[in-house]
Amino acid sequence: MKKTLFDKVWDAHVVEQVDGGPNALYIDRHFIHEVTSPVAFGGLEKRGLKVFRPEKTTATPDHNIPTINQHLPIADQLSQNQVDTLTANCEKHGINLYGLNHKWNGIVHVIGPELGLTTPGMTIVCGDSHTSTHGAFGAIAFGIGTSEVEMVLASQCILQPKPKKMLITVNGDLKPGVTSKDIVLYIISKISTSGGTGHFIEFAGDTIEKLSMEARMTICNMSIECGARGGMIAPDETTFEYVKDREFSPQGEEWDKAVAYWKTLKTDEGAVFDTEYHYDAADIEPMITYGTNPGMGMKVTETVPTGEELKGNDKVSFDKSLDYMGLEGGKAIEGKAIDYVFVGSCTNGRIEDLRSFAQFVKGKKKAEDVVAWIVPGSKQVEKQAIEEGLVTILEEAGFVMRQPGCSACLAMNDDKVPAGKYAVSTSNRNFEGRQGPGARTMLASPLVAAAAAITGKITDPRDLL
Repeated sequence: MKKTLFDKVWDAHVVEQVDGGPNALYIDRHFIHEVTSPVAFGGLEKRGLKVFRPEKTTATPDHNIPTINQHLPIADQLSQNQVDTLTANCEKHGINLYGLNHKWNGIVHVIGPELGLTTPGMTIVCGDSHTSTHGAFGAIAFGIGTSEVEMVLASQCILQPKPKKMLITVNGDLKPGVTSKDIVLYIISKISTSGGTGHFIEFAGDTIEKLSMEARMTICNMSIECGARGGMIAPDETTFEYVKDREFSPQGEEWDKAVAYWKTLKTDEGAVFDTEYHYDAADIEPMITYGTNPGMGMKVTETVPTGEELKGNDKVSFDKSLDYMGLEGGKAIEGKAIDYVFVGSCTNGRIEDLRSFAQFVKGKKKAEDVVAWIVPGSKQVEKQAIEEGLVTILEEAGFVMRQPGCSACLAMNDDKVPAGKYAVSTSNRNFEGRQGPGARTMLASPLVAAAAAITGKITDPRDLL
């Protein structure tokens, strides 16, 4: 029987098939953080259970830690309590914790790949929806709820129905100034925020194959924004080169055995998908969102849609979204004044993202009226940015790099965009209030964010390249 990449990884991890129900799926790697784990540990306590395989779980605080003065106690008492609780739970159960100021601390979906904890063919879960990021390595990775976090801690397994399979193929060469963030925003704008519901997506095609691992992570990170359970990309030489010699990667003979297996992780010719989409890279341009979900995306050079083809509740929802954003259908978005720029998150907080932003702003100056938060995704990214001189370039252009954390992606710390202000953000969600009550978020690539930071308005980055 011909199998897809997804089938191969899923089927290899099925411990038991519940008759007429879900699969009991073994989990290779469990990531936890300070927000969704306390209640799960509390559930274990009530049942008198221990963590079944603590060596398979890795912890880091990231969601609501501050991005300045991390050497000081956290001012917000709730945040400090959550971080302290994570620390206590990890100590009690023997779980590896990379706490605040640890050299490996960072956003959970950034540190997993950079430490070699994420490798092809794994099943990976975390109490965070953007666990799909790890699918870039040919892993099945998805977010889970608090009760499921407890389930994995207790048994190293999870009950899951097997999703349907979707193939999204992108072929051709990307135009200058077009990035992986533009690819995924383009795809979501085409299939909508519900187009992937019930599916696991495999991204394929020569456009995808040419991307770096960090660019692939951006695409898989946002696969859930079209409603999919997760996304994945078949491992190849680019994958192997990235994983090799990292802290927890297989070594010696184990490495050779691992690569031999990883090379089998590709969709068989003739394997059938439930749904397929095909796109031409030539049609993709720098993108930006105009509404209040990631599917409301458009090319920077286009006019805001009017939604006149919509009816009923869809039209009401569309109009409500434009009203919240203070935008008018039929008008250009290019030239719209903005107030904030956020570069970071598990979507675009890696070293390549900081490099592209720094290279773009080099020799230029930040617009005076723009507040910019440049937030590395981990302590290792922060260290590399300093060593490569990126921080110096940023400072000369009027920017300051903050310390690692999720930051303004979900505004659980003090990095909140004020009500009514416009933020061009490299994060993954633009829901109402996502970056602060009343904040107006426009999702974009690091290049579009850089162009906005320099000009103070929505600008096609190609005009400045």
